[in-house]
Amino acid sequence: MKSIVIERQGNPVAANVSCVDGVDQPQPRAGEALVRTEASALNSLDLWVGRGLPGIETRYPFSSGSDGAGTIVAVGQGVDPAWQGRRVLLNAAVVQQPQPHPDRAEAGEDISMIGEHVEGTMREFFTAPVTNLLDIGNTDAVHAAAFGLTHLTAWRMLVTKARLRAGSTVLVTGIGGGVALALLHIAKHFGCRVVVTSRHQSKLDRAVALGADLGVLDDGSDWSRAVRAWTGRRGIDVVADSVGKAVHLQSIKCLVRGGVFVTCGATTGGDATTDLTRVFWNQLSILGSTMGDMSEFRAVTTLLQSGAIKPVLDSVHAPSKARAAFERLESREQFGKVVIDWR
Repeated sequence: MKSIVIERQGNPVAANVSCVDGVDQPQPRAGEALVRTEASALNSLDLWVGRGLPGIETRYPFSSGSDGAGTIVAVGQGVDPAWQGRRVLLNAAVVQQPQPHPDRAEAGEDISMIGEHVEGTMREFFTAPVTNLLDIGNTDAVHAAAFGLTHLTAWRMLVTKARLRAGSTVLVTGIGGGVALALLHIAKHFGCRVVVTSRHQSKLDRAVALGADLGVLDDGSDWSRAVRAWTGRRGIDVVADSVGKAVHLQSIKCLVRGGVFVTCGATTGGDATTDLTRVFWNQLSILGSTMGDMSEFRAVTTLLQSGAIKPVLDSVHAPSKARAAFERLESREQFGKVVIDWR
């Protein structure tokens, strides 16, 4: 079996990536299916796995990958044989059974990530619980793999957490990455007015062509004034951010009274400076969001299957060009998803 592996921990990650052959094919355990991979997509998580995640002992060489689409070729004990031959899309966020604790009334959601805690989709075959697989019929595998995790993350951020309403104003920071583009897609699907930021004018221009109502160049100055001016000084209803420290304070300044700041990541650092006076005086909500469950996955994937949303592809690579794919993601120059086509 061919497998794309991160051979050792390091930064940059791409230098440690290779495509190898002769790897043992995984076998499905009880409740799991074996999927022949048709396409898998890269996420920032793949880079974090390569750099080493605090608290997680990754054994290298390791095959990451939390986005994958393919065909089920075998099933484990207890799995209905009707799954055989189905083309499926993976939700890599496997919800763990909460462990009761005497000092907690409720146990919070605990997630194990395929591609992070266990090996993922960057190989010819991968295994997953059938409860985390969704039948996608004839949907194109490359588009499905490019859609999965980013649009699930964006759906939970906007719909589940921020309770997005039609006609709201939405700010999406750092346009060009997979999650940011998914946020733009979903917000526009709900009829929202959307402003996006980027350090690259070319990315702003492409985002406007995709439907963004305003692109604001992040040139190091306080761009929150331009955003508030665009709203007639009212402010933004929802800020959806995955950038972190570099844009946090300006994002807070953009919000309307009662506005919502929702974050799913912090690529520029988590030790952000905020403005607590604005937070309490304007009664702002600051929410964290991670991945999503299968009900959310089914809801957002209907937008792909119906043609309502089509993911943006930056580049598609053969497995033998895996290092170039990682280099593209690591450069932060991409606009859309970087995908591996295994067919």
